[in-house]
Amino acid sequence: MPDLVLKDKIDVEDFVRGCTFLGTGGGGSPQLGLKLLLEDLEKYGEIVIHDINKLRNDAYVCTPYLMGSIAPKTPEVIKKMESLGLKKKIGLANKILALAVLELEKYLGIEIEAIVPIEIGGANTPGPIDAALSLGKLVVNGDYAGRAIPEVAQITTHLYNVPPYPATYIDEYGNKTIIIKAINYPMAERIGKMISVAAFGLVGGASFAITAREMKKVIIPNTLTECYEIGKTLREAREKGEDPALAVAKKMNGWVLFKGIVKKKEWEDREGYMWGTTYIEGIDNFEKHSAKIWFKNENHIMWFDEKVIATSPDIIEVIDSITGEPITNTDLKEDMKVSVIGLKGREPFRTPKGLEILGPKHFGFDIEYIPIEKRVKKFPVIKS
Repeated sequence: MPDLVLKDKIDVEDFVRGCTFLGTGGGGSPQLGLKLLLEDLEKYGEIVIHDINKLRNDAYVCTPYLMGSIAPKTPEVIKKMESLGLKKKIGLANKILALAVLELEKYLGIEIEAIVPIEIGGANTPGPIDAALSLGKLVVNGDYAGRAIPEVAQITTHLYNVPPYPATYIDEYGNKTIIIKAINYPMAERIGKMISVAAFGLVGGASFAITAREMKKVIIPNTLTECYEIGKTLREAREKGEDPALAVAKKMNGWVLFKGIVKKKEWEDREGYMWGTTYIEGIDNFEKHSAKIWFKNENHIMWFDEKVIATSPDIIEVIDSITGEPITNTDLKEDMKVSVIGLKGREPFRTPKGLEILGPKHFGFDIEYIPIEKRVKKFPVIKS
């Protein structure tokens, strides 16, 4: 597949918009992602994302990623942070990601030639791209999740038994940690998350230092091109005065699951995640109906009139009904007019092992996974 080349501001905006869409309510701040990539565009002239087959099989790749809660900080939390000396940040997400990569290279004594994003998200994809560019490394067109996920274990490397260690972590204040070994993925996730909890926010991590030969076996390819095409579709629908939700559902062979007004959002910051439920009251074709979406950073379960209509690993995304802009759960507010789009999840996560780590039972719900294309047949959704 040809390289994806972002040549101007519109290209970058389309790309980040698509990343935010596949962020499924999480994936970090698109405002930050846009800022990073626009600065890179000005600095480097263009942003090139390389086809995976351009890498030599013996080249080393690694994956930098952010861990931590996206929840807003309360005055009490800010006071506690100040008492611990967490006042002056060493840099934004791009810097701590790049530093984590350098620490991993130093610890392993190898040279990393390319960067693979761990997931898709408005900041969590641009961040690794920016880190790669700042370090003079290639960016790979693909990722290990095909969407945003809350837990580091919910990726294809886990499905294919690629170990999650060693891992290096640097928080926004300069504290550094190296995990030499973890007994399994859940513990690797827990240790990394506790590091982010200690720093009351995000940490930059780097791990999965493997050869390109190994990477090609586990990556979900060309997802970054997919992001660009989704973002472009949403923008063009808005410019033509068309329904962005219907346009992107058609583009991605998905469904408009709901349209309505956000009536309530309940959330809490717990164990380094943003947990909560969004309640939506139907309008237009969905008048007199209601919906709710449960999220753990990202959207994972949706009910239509109290009946389950979609679950992870399938994709549940909320966008602004008018502008088509995807909305993260951090930015989602009451009285917003929204549309909810559903897409089929990535096939590796629809397997028995995939469902163990990303299906509804993993999140503690006594709900059997039924593919979205089967569930929606019982509901008045809008098919593209």
